[in-house]
Amino acid sequence: MKCSIFNMNLEKLRKALNHGNIEWRKHVLQRLAERGIKQKDILDVLLAGTIIEEYIDDKPYPSALFLGFVKSTPIHAVAAFDEKSNYVYIITAYKPSLNIFENDFRKRKRND
Repeated sequence: MKCSIFNMNLEKLRKALNHGNIEWRKHVLQRLAERGIKQKDILDVLLAGTIIEEYIDDKPYPSALFLGFVKSTPIHAVAAFDEKSNYVYIITAYKPSLNIFENDFRKRKRND
């Protein structure tokens, strides 16, 4: 479920990232290799990017879609955060398409 009020604690998430409390899911590692995106780029997006969608009902942990730019290229990354264990789970990442997102890469186009 998408939510307009962001509940994810970015400060705690970024602190966990800086401490190396990260799990890269197999799916994301495969996608990064296919898409020519570096793990460092995803960390940069999560550390400096903006949450554009939040999925508070995701299981087992709430997740969020982040937007960041790497050398002026937009990158979306989805990460979940378990505040209890202080671990970040990186789920997927991709270069957003203008066929799906508006020019600012923040909002999905409406299919009316």
